[in-house]
Amino acid sequence: MDSQGEVISITKASDDDNLLDSGGYHHHHHHHHRRQYYFPVTTVKIIILFVAVGLIYLVLNQSSYPPTQFFQRSSSFSLSSRPNESVTTSTLSSSTMQENVRSQNLPSKVINEENKILEDTLRKAVMKDKKTVIITTLNAAWTEPNSIFDLFVESFKIGNGTEKLLRHVVVATLDQKAHSRCLKARFLHCYTLTTQGVDFSGEAFFMSEDYLKMMWRRIDFLTTVLQMGFDFVFTDADVMWLRDPFEKFYPHVDFQIACDYYWFNSMDRNNSPNGGFNYVRSNNRTVQFYKFWYESRERFPGQHDQDVLNNIKFDPFIQDIGLEIRFLDTAHFGGFCEPSKDLDLVVTMHANCCIGLGNKIHDIRMVIDDWKKYLSLSFNERNLSSRSWTVPRICG
Repeated sequence: MDSQGEVISITKASDDDNLLDSGGYHHHHHHHHRRQYYFPVTTVKIIILFVAVGLIYLVLNQSSYPPTQFFQRSSSFSLSSRPNESVTTSTLSSSTMQENVRSQNLPSKVINEENKILEDTLRKAVMKDKKTVIITTLNAAWTEPNSIFDLFVESFKIGNGTEKLLRHVVVATLDQKAHSRCLKARFLHCYTLTTQGVDFSGEAFFMSEDYLKMMWRRIDFLTTVLQMGFDFVFTDADVMWLRDPFEKFYPHVDFQIACDYYWFNSMDRNNSPNGGFNYVRSNNRTVQFYKFWYESRERFPGQHDQDVLNNIKFDPFIQDIGLEIRFLDTAHFGGFCEPSKDLDLVVTMHANCCIGLGNKIHDIRMVIDDWKKYLSLSFNERNLSSRSWTVPRICG
């Protein structure tokens, strides 16, 4: 080693060391005919490094993934859009879930056959704006003759300006019997909403396992509708439509929802929302919100969608995404929890705060009877007589 550092000596024979003659190869072993070349070790290391990189590149090119995907295939969390694909998030913080929701490409383009059928059904049901539909869900327990579904359809027919809206109702049926019943009704659009391995045909008792599955399947389904770009009014089938609600909705609001109890201010988050009736506009904010709502079920296990909504309505995520929420006045959108006081103002009547199918049917029939009597009165007679409900009787 000299002052220039370590070197490597390579000895090369001169041109006359190897001669071709008639006898074959003749090699001269004369030391003074050899030449020596010296290369720094650093140069050799660089050459070896480049060769190694080249070999790695060739190996990766033969792989089934591009080289960049080796650095991208980390186990990052993504939101599931199907109940049977759900990811356990009970240990996730709210802020972590918020980042996961924001990362989605919205709205997503749905390509599977089931959603293609859904999209076609929604397009057939849209209103003049080409994007708004009315959606309800139905199972066999509510399709018996003179049961909830019949009363629901009847309310549209006897309501003030509501019969025309029947043409825009999509019934998401949860079992075959409900679907067959839907197909017999005029004007309605029927879509089979199935959940593999779950039977929703029987009465789902409040807060039972089947009830919770049904409620969360509904939120997941409505998320898909929003992703497809459709606005919707979601209504439970035990909501009686007595006037056109679009005249009472707030314009340009992302998410507006009926209440069990209303505190006289549509923007007050302390209002008690009821998930059985809401009007939602499809945009990036509402899709993110519904995804967040659905995934929040893991943070609040054993709770239904309405209770989880009550838990997350104050979450900073709502403000972060800029979602505008309004709560609908029970004077117009009442229910058995808090009945509207004036039939001149009522728009819908919901059989909430009522457990048991028989109890619901009994009191809903009274709603229908009250409404028919009200309509039979002349304008002057309405002013002279009571304009309030005789219900609830069993419920409430």
